[in-house]
Amino acid sequence: MTVDEDQRRPSGAEPAAVRQAVRGAAIGNTVEWFDFAIYGFLATYIADKFFPSGDETAALLSTFAVFAAAFFMRPLGGFFFGPLGDRIGRQRVLAIVILLMSASTLAIGLVPSYDSIGVLAPILLLVLRCLQGFSAGGEYGSGACFLAEYAPNRHRGFVVSFLVWSVVVGFLAGAITVTALETWLSEDAMNSYGWRIPFMIAGLLGAVGLYIRLKLGDTPEFRSLRESGEVSQSPLREAVTTSWRPILQIIGLVVIHNVGFYIVYTFLPSYFTETLDFSKVDAFWSITVASLVGIVLIPPLGALSDRIGRKSLLIAGAVAFAVFAYPLFLLLNTGSLAAAIAAHAALAAIESVFVSASLAAGAELFATKVRSSGYSIGYNVSVAVFGGTAPYVATWLVSRTGNDIAPAYYLIAAAIVSLLTVLTMRETARKPLRKLVHP
Repeated sequence: MTVDEDQRRPSGAEPAAVRQAVRGAAIGNTVEWFDFAIYGFLATYIADKFFPSGDETAALLSTFAVFAAAFFMRPLGGFFFGPLGDRIGRQRVLAIVILLMSASTLAIGLVPSYDSIGVLAPILLLVLRCLQGFSAGGEYGSGACFLAEYAPNRHRGFVVSFLVWSVVVGFLAGAITVTALETWLSEDAMNSYGWRIPFMIAGLLGAVGLYIRLKLGDTPEFRSLRESGEVSQSPLREAVTTSWRPILQIIGLVVIHNVGFYIVYTFLPSYFTETLDFSKVDAFWSITVASLVGIVLIPPLGALSDRIGRKSLLIAGAVAFAVFAYPLFLLLNTGSLAAAIAAHAALAAIESVFVSASLAAGAELFATKVRSSGYSIGYNVSVAVFGGTAPYVATWLVSRTGNDIAPAYYLIAAAIVSLLTVLTMRETARKPLRKLVHP
Protein backbone atom coordinates (compact mmCIF):
# COMPACT_ATOMS: atom_id res chain seq x y z
CA MET A 1 0.00 0.00 0.00
CA THR A 2 1.35 3.42 -0.92
CA VAL A 3 1.57 6.31 1.53
CA ASP A 4 -1.13 8.14 -0.42
CA GLU A 5 -3.47 5.16 -0.22
CA ASP A 6 -2.73 4.77 3.46
CA GLN A 7 -3.66 8.39 4.11
CA ARG A 8 -6.92 8.00 2.24
CA ARG A 9 -8.11 5.06 4.29
CA PRO A 10 -5.59 3.91 6.92
CA SER A 11 -8.09 1.74 8.70
CA GLY A 12 -9.51 -0.10 5.71
CA ALA A 13 -13.02 1.07 6.57
CA GLU A 14 -15.30 1.18 3.54
CA PRO A 15 -17.41 4.30 2.86
CA ALA A 16 -20.60 2.44 3.80
CA ALA A 17 -19.09 1.48 7.17
CA VAL A 18 -18.02 5.10 7.76
CA ARG A 19 -21.55 6.33 7.00
CA GLN A 20 -23.00 3.75 9.40
CA ALA A 21 -20.52 4.84 12.06
CA VAL A 22 -21.59 8.47 11.62
CA ARG A 23 -25.26 7.53 12.05
CA GLY A 24 -24.51 5.45 15.12
CA ALA A 25 -22.40 8.09 16.86
CA ALA A 26 -24.65 11.00 15.91
CA ILE A 27 -27.88 9.49 17.19
CA GLY A 28 -26.67 9.43 20.79
CA ASN A 29 -25.74 13.10 20.73
CA THR A 30 -29.06 13.95 19.11
CA VAL A 31 -30.88 12.18 21.94
CA GLU A 32 -28.70 13.84 24.61
CA TRP A 33 -29.30 17.33 23.29
CA PHE A 34 -32.95 16.70 22.55
CA ASP A 35 -33.25 15.91 26.25
CA PHE A 36 -31.14 18.94 27.18
CA ALA A 37 -33.46 21.21 25.20
CA ILE A 38 -36.75 19.77 26.42
CA TYR A 39 -35.70 19.92 30.07
CA GLY A 40 -34.87 23.61 29.73
CA PHE A 41 -37.99 24.49 27.75
CA LEU A 42 -40.20 22.50 30.14
CA ALA A 43 -38.60 23.89 33.31
CA THR A 44 -41.74 25.70 34.48
CA TYR A 45 -43.87 22.53 34.13
CA ILE A 46 -41.24 20.43 35.91
CA ALA A 47 -41.01 22.98 38.73
CA ASP A 48 -44.78 22.81 39.18
CA LYS A 49 -44.89 19.01 39.17
CA PHE A 50 -41.85 18.05 41.21
CA PHE A 51 -41.47 20.72 43.85
CA PRO A 52 -43.87 21.96 46.56
CA SER A 53 -46.22 24.71 45.45
CA GLY A 54 -46.25 28.12 47.08
CA ASP A 55 -43.00 29.67 45.93
CA GLU A 56 -42.72 29.54 42.13
CA THR A 57 -39.26 31.11 42.07
CA ALA A 58 -37.85 28.64 44.58
CA ALA A 59 -39.38 25.76 42.64
CA LEU A 60 -37.88 26.99 39.37
CA LEU A 61 -34.46 27.46 40.97
CA SER A 62 -34.67 23.93 42.35
CA THR A 63 -35.47 22.67 38.86
CA PHE A 64 -32.38 24.36 37.42
CA ALA A 65 -30.28 23.14 40.34
CA VAL A 66 -31.26 19.58 39.41
CA PHE A 67 -30.41 20.46 35.80
CA ALA A 68 -26.94 21.67 36.83
CA ALA A 69 -26.29 18.56 38.92
CA ALA A 70 -26.10 16.52 35.73
CA PHE A 71 -23.11 18.56 34.55
CA PHE A 72 -21.12 17.81 37.67
CA MET A 73 -21.69 14.10 37.07
CA ARG A 74 -20.12 14.32 33.61
CA PRO A 75 -16.47 14.18 34.79
CA LEU A 76 -17.32 11.05 36.79
CA GLY A 77 -18.83 9.55 33.66
CA GLY A 78 -15.73 10.55 31.71
CA PHE A 79 -13.40 8.96 34.25
CA PHE A 80 -15.48 5.76 34.14
CA PHE A 81 -16.46 5.36 30.49
CA GLY A 82 -13.31 6.81 28.91
CA PRO A 83 -10.99 4.12 30.30
CA LEU A 84 -13.70 1.51 29.74
CA GLY A 85 -13.68 2.43 26.04
CA ASP A 86 -9.92 1.86 25.94
CA ARG A 87 -10.34 -1.59 27.52
CA ILE A 88 -13.45 -3.09 25.91
CA GLY A 89 -13.86 -0.90 22.81
CA ARG A 90 -15.65 2.26 21.72
CA GLN A 91 -18.71 0.54 20.24
CA ARG A 92 -19.65 -1.26 23.46
CA VAL A 93 -19.37 1.92 25.50
CA LEU A 94 -21.53 3.81 23.01
CA ALA A 95 -24.19 1.10 23.34
CA ILE A 96 -24.07 1.22 27.15
CA VAL A 97 -24.31 5.01 27.42
CA ILE A 98 -27.23 5.38 25.03
CA LEU A 99 -29.08 2.67 26.94
CA LEU A 100 -28.52 4.51 30.23
CA MET A 101 -29.37 7.86 28.69
CA SER A 102 -32.58 6.83 26.94
CA ALA A 103 -33.81 4.78 29.90
CA SER A 104 -33.28 7.63 32.37
CA THR A 105 -34.85 10.17 30.01
CA LEU A 106 -37.92 8.00 29.51
CA ALA A 107 -38.14 7.46 33.28
CA ILE A 108 -38.29 11.22 33.93
CA GLY A 109 -41.44 11.33 31.83
CA LEU A 110 -42.95 8.54 33.94
CA VAL A 111 -42.11 9.73 37.46
CA PRO A 112 -45.28 10.67 39.41
CA SER A 113 -45.61 14.25 40.60
CA TYR A 114 -44.91 15.63 44.07
CA ASP A 115 -48.65 15.61 44.80
CA SER A 116 -48.71 11.85 44.23
CA ILE A 117 -45.55 10.57 45.96
CA GLY A 118 -44.28 13.58 47.91
CA VAL A 119 -40.57 14.17 48.42
CA LEU A 120 -39.72 10.99 46.53
CA ALA A 121 -40.61 12.83 43.27
CA PRO A 122 -37.77 15.42 43.35
CA ILE A 123 -35.38 12.75 44.68
CA LEU A 124 -36.12 10.51 41.72
CA LEU A 125 -35.78 13.46 39.36
CA LEU A 126 -32.35 14.26 40.81
CA VAL A 127 -31.19 10.64 40.57
CA LEU A 128 -32.34 10.34 36.96
CA ARG A 129 -30.71 13.64 35.96
CA CYS A 130 -27.45 12.51 37.59
CA LEU A 131 -27.67 9.24 35.67
CA GLN A 132 -28.13 11.23 32.47
CA GLY A 133 -25.08 13.34 33.29
CA PHE A 134 -23.04 10.24 34.13
CA SER A 135 -23.92 8.60 30.81
CA ALA A 136 -23.31 11.87 28.91
CA GLY A 137 -19.78 11.82 30.30
CA GLY A 138 -19.14 8.72 28.20
CA GLU A 139 -21.06 9.87 25.14
CA TYR A 140 -19.13 12.75 23.63
CA GLY A 141 -15.59 11.47 24.16
CA SER A 142 -16.40 7.96 23.01
CA GLY A 143 -18.32 9.29 20.01
CA ALA A 144 -15.49 11.60 18.93
CA CYS A 145 -12.90 8.82 19.23
CA PHE A 146 -15.19 6.37 17.43
CA LEU A 147 -15.63 8.66 14.41
CA ALA A 148 -12.00 9.78 14.36
CA GLU A 149 -10.84 6.15 14.26
CA TYR A 150 -13.31 5.20 11.51
CA ALA A 151 -12.63 8.20 9.30
CA PRO A 152 -10.10 8.28 6.46
CA ASN A 153 -7.20 10.59 7.27
CA ARG A 154 -8.11 12.94 4.43
CA HIS A 155 -11.68 13.40 5.64
CA ARG A 156 -11.42 13.05 9.41
CA GLY A 157 -12.43 16.65 10.12
CA PHE A 158 -15.53 16.32 7.94
CA VAL A 159 -16.58 12.98 9.47
CA VAL A 160 -16.02 14.01 13.10
CA SER A 161 -17.84 17.33 12.56
CA PHE A 162 -21.11 15.40 12.29
CA LEU A 163 -20.88 14.72 16.02
CA VAL A 164 -21.28 18.38 16.94
CA TRP A 165 -23.68 18.84 14.02
CA SER A 166 -25.95 16.24 15.60
CA VAL A 167 -25.86 18.20 18.86
CA VAL A 168 -27.37 21.24 17.14
CA VAL A 169 -29.92 19.04 15.38
CA GLY A 170 -31.00 17.52 18.71
CA PHE A 171 -31.28 20.92 20.36
CA LEU A 172 -33.37 22.35 17.53
CA ALA A 173 -35.58 19.25 17.43
CA GLY A 174 -36.24 19.60 21.16
CA ALA A 175 -37.11 23.28 20.88
CA ILE A 176 -39.47 22.64 17.97
CA THR A 177 -41.14 19.69 19.74
CA VAL A 178 -41.93 21.66 22.90
CA THR A 179 -43.06 24.73 20.97
CA ALA A 180 -45.32 22.62 18.75
CA LEU A 181 -46.92 20.91 21.75
CA GLU A 182 -47.53 24.25 23.47
CA THR A 183 -49.16 25.47 20.26
CA TRP A 184 -51.37 22.44 19.69
CA LEU A 185 -52.36 21.57 23.27
CA SER A 186 -54.31 23.67 25.73
CA GLU A 187 -52.53 24.97 28.81
CA ASP A 188 -54.41 22.46 30.99
CA ALA A 189 -53.50 19.56 28.71
CA MET A 190 -49.87 20.64 28.57
CA ASN A 191 -49.70 20.90 32.35
CA SER A 192 -51.48 17.58 32.84
CA TYR A 193 -49.74 15.24 30.39
CA GLY A 194 -48.34 17.20 27.45
CA TRP A 195 -45.04 17.99 29.17
CA ARG A 196 -44.34 14.25 29.48
CA ILE A 197 -44.63 13.58 25.72
CA PRO A 198 -41.15 14.87 24.73
CA PHE A 199 -39.55 12.56 27.30
CA MET A 200 -41.41 9.62 25.77
CA ILE A 201 -40.19 10.67 22.32
CA ALA A 202 -36.62 10.85 23.64
CA GLY A 203 -36.96 7.33 25.02
CA LEU A 204 -38.10 6.03 21.63
CA LEU A 205 -35.27 7.83 19.84
CA GLY A 206 -32.85 6.25 22.29
CA ALA A 207 -34.21 2.78 21.52
CA VAL A 208 -33.65 3.38 17.81
CA GLY A 209 -30.14 4.63 18.54
CA LEU A 210 -29.38 1.56 20.66
CA TYR A 211 -30.51 -0.72 17.84
CA ILE A 212 -28.22 1.09 15.39
CA ARG A 213 -25.25 1.02 17.75
CA LEU A 214 -25.63 -2.68 18.54
CA LYS A 215 -25.23 -3.40 14.82
CA LEU A 216 -21.96 -1.44 14.58
CA GLY A 217 -18.54 -3.01 14.62
CA ASP A 218 -15.73 -1.50 16.63
CA THR A 219 -13.27 0.87 15.01
CA PRO A 220 -10.52 -0.57 12.80
CA GLU A 221 -7.97 1.28 14.95
CA PHE A 222 -9.13 -0.40 18.16
CA ARG A 223 -9.49 -3.81 16.49
CA SER A 224 -5.89 -3.53 15.30
CA LEU A 225 -4.77 -2.62 18.80
CA ARG A 226 -6.64 -5.58 20.28
CA GLU A 227 -5.34 -8.04 17.68
CA SER A 228 -1.77 -7.01 18.41
CA GLY A 229 -2.32 -7.50 22.16
CA GLU A 230 -1.51 -3.87 22.93
CA VAL A 231 -4.76 -2.85 24.65
CA SER A 232 -3.92 -1.08 27.90
CA GLN A 233 -4.94 -2.82 31.12
CA SER A 234 -4.78 0.44 33.09
CA PRO A 235 -5.72 3.12 30.54
CA LEU A 236 -6.68 5.76 33.12
CA ARG A 237 -3.32 5.57 34.88
CA GLU A 238 -1.47 5.37 31.58
CA ALA A 239 -3.36 8.37 30.16
CA VAL A 240 -2.70 10.54 33.21
CA THR A 241 0.98 9.60 33.47
CA THR A 242 1.92 9.61 29.78
CA SER A 243 -0.58 11.98 28.16
CA TRP A 244 -1.06 14.70 30.76
CA ARG A 245 0.01 17.38 28.29
CA PRO A 246 -2.68 16.61 25.67
CA ILE A 247 -5.23 16.27 28.50
CA LEU A 248 -4.40 19.82 29.58
CA GLN A 249 -4.47 20.92 25.96
CA ILE A 250 -7.96 19.58 25.35
CA ILE A 251 -9.21 21.20 28.57
CA GLY A 252 -7.97 24.56 27.29
CA LEU A 253 -8.98 23.88 23.69
CA VAL A 254 -12.67 23.33 24.44
CA VAL A 255 -13.10 26.27 26.84
CA ILE A 256 -14.44 28.53 24.08
CA HIS A 257 -16.01 25.49 22.40
CA ASN A 258 -18.22 25.03 25.47
CA VAL A 259 -18.62 28.62 26.69
CA GLY A 260 -19.52 29.73 23.17
CA PHE A 261 -21.92 26.86 22.64
CA TYR A 262 -23.80 27.32 25.91
CA ILE A 263 -23.95 31.10 25.50
CA VAL A 264 -25.30 30.83 21.95
CA TYR A 265 -27.73 27.95 22.41
CA THR A 266 -28.88 28.12 26.05
CA PHE A 267 -28.17 31.57 27.49
CA LEU A 268 -29.25 33.80 24.60
CA PRO A 269 -32.85 32.48 24.36
CA SER A 270 -33.46 33.53 27.97
CA TYR A 271 -31.41 36.72 27.41
CA PHE A 272 -33.88 37.61 24.65
CA THR A 273 -36.83 37.47 27.02
CA GLU A 274 -35.33 38.47 30.37
CA THR A 275 -32.90 41.21 29.32
CA LEU A 276 -33.92 42.34 25.84
CA ASP A 277 -37.68 42.12 26.60
CA PHE A 278 -38.55 40.22 23.44
CA SER A 279 -41.33 37.64 23.47
CA LYS A 280 -40.88 33.88 23.77
CA VAL A 281 -41.90 33.59 20.12
CA ASP A 282 -39.14 36.04 19.16
CA ALA A 283 -36.63 34.03 21.19
CA PHE A 284 -37.80 30.82 19.52
CA TRP A 285 -37.29 32.23 16.03
CA SER A 286 -33.86 33.55 16.97
CA ILE A 287 -32.63 30.22 18.35
CA THR A 288 -34.10 28.49 15.29
CA VAL A 289 -32.14 30.75 12.95
CA ALA A 290 -28.96 30.30 15.02
CA SER A 291 -29.40 26.51 14.99
CA LEU A 292 -29.94 26.44 11.23
CA VAL A 293 -26.76 28.48 10.78
CA GLY A 294 -24.85 25.81 12.73
CA ILE A 295 -26.50 22.94 10.87
CA VAL A 296 -25.62 24.46 7.49
CA LEU A 297 -22.05 25.55 8.30
CA ILE A 298 -20.52 22.85 10.50
CA PRO A 299 -20.02 19.97 8.00
CA PRO A 300 -18.48 22.09 5.19
CA LEU A 301 -16.26 23.85 7.72
CA GLY A 302 -15.19 20.44 9.02
CA ALA A 303 -14.27 19.51 5.44
CA LEU A 304 -12.38 22.82 5.11
CA SER A 305 -10.30 21.90 8.17
CA ASP A 306 -9.16 18.82 6.24
CA ARG A 307 -7.88 21.07 3.45
CA ILE A 308 -6.31 24.03 5.26
CA GLY A 309 -5.64 22.50 8.68
CA ARG A 310 -7.33 22.38 12.08
CA LYS A 311 -5.26 25.21 13.56
CA SER A 312 -6.30 27.69 10.88
CA LEU A 313 -9.99 27.31 11.75
CA LEU A 314 -9.38 27.08 15.49
CA ILE A 315 -7.35 30.29 15.48
CA ALA A 316 -9.91 32.00 13.23
CA GLY A 317 -12.81 31.01 15.50
CA ALA A 318 -11.06 32.04 18.71
CA VAL A 319 -9.89 35.36 17.27
CA ALA A 320 -13.37 36.06 15.87
CA PHE A 321 -14.92 35.57 19.31
CA ALA A 322 -12.31 37.82 20.91
CA VAL A 323 -12.80 40.57 18.32
CA PHE A 324 -16.53 40.42 17.56
CA ALA A 325 -18.18 39.30 20.84
CA TYR A 326 -18.42 42.86 22.17
CA PRO A 327 -19.80 44.55 19.02
CA LEU A 328 -22.26 41.68 18.49
CA PHE A 329 -23.59 42.08 22.03
CA LEU A 330 -23.95 45.80 21.33
CA LEU A 331 -25.99 44.83 18.25
CA LEU A 332 -28.11 42.51 20.39
CA ASN A 333 -28.98 45.46 22.62
CA THR A 334 -30.06 47.95 19.94
CA GLY A 335 -33.75 47.19 20.52
CA SER A 336 -34.28 45.90 16.99
CA LEU A 337 -35.45 42.30 16.72
CA ALA A 338 -33.92 41.92 13.26
CA ALA A 339 -30.58 43.19 14.55
CA ALA A 340 -30.73 40.90 17.58
CA ILE A 341 -31.45 37.83 15.44
CA ALA A 342 -28.63 38.82 13.06
CA ALA A 343 -26.21 39.12 16.00
CA HIS A 344 -27.36 35.74 17.38
CA ALA A 345 -26.82 34.16 13.95
CA ALA A 346 -23.35 35.74 13.68
CA LEU A 347 -22.33 34.34 17.07
CA ALA A 348 -23.60 30.91 15.95
CA ALA A 349 -21.51 31.22 12.78
CA ILE A 350 -18.36 32.02 14.78
CA GLU A 351 -19.05 29.09 17.08
CA SER A 352 -19.45 26.86 14.03
CA VAL A 353 -15.99 27.85 12.77
CA PHE A 354 -14.37 26.70 16.00
CA VAL A 355 -16.37 23.55 16.81
CA SER A 356 -16.15 22.23 13.26
CA ALA A 357 -12.45 21.53 13.86
CA SER A 358 -12.08 21.23 17.64
CA LEU A 359 -13.42 17.70 18.13
CA ALA A 360 -11.19 16.16 15.46
CA ALA A 361 -8.20 18.14 16.71
CA GLY A 362 -8.85 16.89 20.24
CA ALA A 363 -9.06 13.25 19.18
CA GLU A 364 -5.86 13.58 17.15
CA LEU A 365 -3.92 14.69 20.23
CA PHE A 366 -3.98 11.18 21.71
CA ALA A 367 -2.63 7.76 20.81
CA THR A 368 -5.24 5.06 20.18
CA LYS A 369 -4.17 3.17 23.30
CA VAL A 370 -5.38 5.97 25.62
CA ARG A 371 -7.49 8.12 23.28
CA SER A 372 -10.86 7.47 24.88
CA SER A 373 -9.49 7.97 28.41
CA GLY A 374 -7.56 11.15 27.69
CA TYR A 375 -10.26 12.72 25.55
CA SER A 376 -13.12 11.93 27.94
CA ILE A 377 -11.25 13.16 31.02
CA GLY A 378 -10.13 16.44 29.47
CA TYR A 379 -13.35 17.25 27.67
CA ASN A 380 -15.69 16.49 30.56
CA VAL A 381 -13.64 18.38 33.14
CA SER A 382 -13.78 21.41 30.86
CA VAL A 383 -17.50 21.12 30.12
CA ALA A 384 -18.33 20.77 33.82
CA VAL A 385 -16.25 23.79 34.84
CA PHE A 386 -16.84 26.09 31.87
CA GLY A 387 -19.73 24.73 29.79
CA GLY A 388 -22.55 23.93 32.18
CA THR A 389 -21.80 27.03 34.25
CA ALA A 390 -21.67 29.44 31.28
CA PRO A 391 -25.36 30.50 31.40
CA TYR A 392 -25.12 31.00 35.17
CA VAL A 393 -21.88 33.01 34.92
CA ALA A 394 -23.30 35.15 32.11
CA THR A 395 -26.47 35.84 34.09
CA TRP A 396 -24.44 36.60 37.23
CA LEU A 397 -22.24 39.04 35.32
CA VAL A 398 -25.27 40.96 34.04
CA SER A 399 -26.81 41.07 37.51
CA ARG A 400 -23.58 41.90 39.33
CA THR A 401 -22.35 44.62 37.00
CA GLY A 402 -25.67 45.98 35.76
CA ASN A 403 -24.10 45.84 32.30
CA ASP A 404 -26.10 43.93 29.69
CA ILE A 405 -22.95 43.58 27.56
CA ALA A 406 -21.03 41.76 30.33
CA PRO A 407 -21.42 38.22 28.84
CA ALA A 408 -19.25 39.38 25.94
CA TYR A 409 -16.31 39.77 28.32
CA TYR A 410 -16.68 36.13 29.39
CA LEU A 411 -16.66 35.04 25.75
CA ILE A 412 -13.54 37.12 25.11
CA ALA A 413 -11.70 35.65 28.12
CA ALA A 414 -12.66 32.09 27.09
CA ALA A 415 -11.52 32.77 23.51
CA ILE A 416 -8.13 33.98 24.69
CA VAL A 417 -7.62 30.84 26.82
CA SER A 418 -8.43 28.57 23.87
CA LEU A 419 -6.34 30.63 21.45
CA LEU A 420 -3.28 30.35 23.68
CA THR A 421 -3.90 26.59 23.93
CA VAL A 422 -4.21 26.19 20.15
CA LEU A 423 -0.85 27.91 19.69
CA THR A 424 0.79 25.12 21.74
CA MET A 425 -0.69 22.38 19.54
CA ARG A 426 0.82 20.73 16.49
CA GLU A 427 -1.08 20.55 13.21
CA THR A 428 -2.72 17.12 12.89
CA ALA A 429 -4.98 17.38 9.84
CA ARG A 430 -4.57 14.61 7.23
CA LYS A 431 -2.02 12.76 9.35
CA PRO A 432 -2.40 9.12 10.51
CA LEU A 433 -3.53 8.59 14.08
CA ARG A 434 -0.84 7.49 16.51
CA LYS A 435 -1.37 3.96 17.77
CA LEU A 436 0.80 3.88 20.89
CA VAL A 437 1.80 6.51 23.43
CA HIS A 438 5.43 5.99 22.46
CA PRO A 439 5.25 5.11 18.76
